[in-house]
Amino acid sequence: MAGQGLSDDDVRALREAVAAGRKPKVVFTASAGQISGQVGQVVELTDPAGSDEFVVVRFGRDELPFSPADVAIAPRGAGRKPVAEAKPEPEPEAAVQPAVVEPEFVLDRPRVPAPRREEPSVEQQQERPAPRRAVKSAKPKGPAGLTVTLAYADGEWTVAAQQGAKALAKPYVVKPAEALKMVALVDVAGVREAVEQILSAERAEAEQQAQKLRAELAEIEARLAELREAH
Repeated sequence: MAGQGLSDDDVRALREAVAAGRKPKVVFTASAGQISGQVGQVVELTDPAGSDEFVVVRFGRDELPFSPADVAIAPRGAGRKPVAEAKPEPEPEAAVQPAVVEPEFVLDRPRVPAPRREEPSVEQQQERPAPRRAVKSAKPKGPAGLTVTLAYADGEWTVAAQQGAKALAKPYVVKPAEALKMVALVDVAGVREAVEQILSAERAEAEQQAQKLRAELAEIEARLAELREAH
């Protein structure tokens, strides 16, 4: 009879045996389906976090993954072929003379139709066990992606950093010269031209504002001079 599955101690013992180069035998339980009661060899135990079916068992020419509930530790002597008992040699039979067969008049005998070969029904086809999927090695999870964003809006350059869903640095303001240095590191012609156009537009607007302020300042100084002369 098949067991009730592997306990945590059984799994630990199997890992140690496989690590030592052995291939311990296990017997398939009732939850394994039609192969219940058959014996296989454990060749690998993968990471349980990747899949519930982490016990890789060699059965025939295949190596398939099973869950701990599908197999149990095989009892001693399981899987060994019983020694065939020696059969007594049959005594030589006396030579039998072949009987003389009279020719048959085949025209008087009705023809017997050949037996039809029955096709397997749909139910019989559905009873065939479905092939199990191949073992996939569990891939280690890498670190979350890192995103650094340089943005321009409302006349200000800002830089922000985010790793996965976690914000490492909230957007903070940087000088236009620093933004241009960051873009120069990217070494992309289209991006550099776009930044230079933005800086040129800002420079032109700042010069216009400076000229306007100089003119206003000149008017205020002239007015102030007139007021001083009035005293």
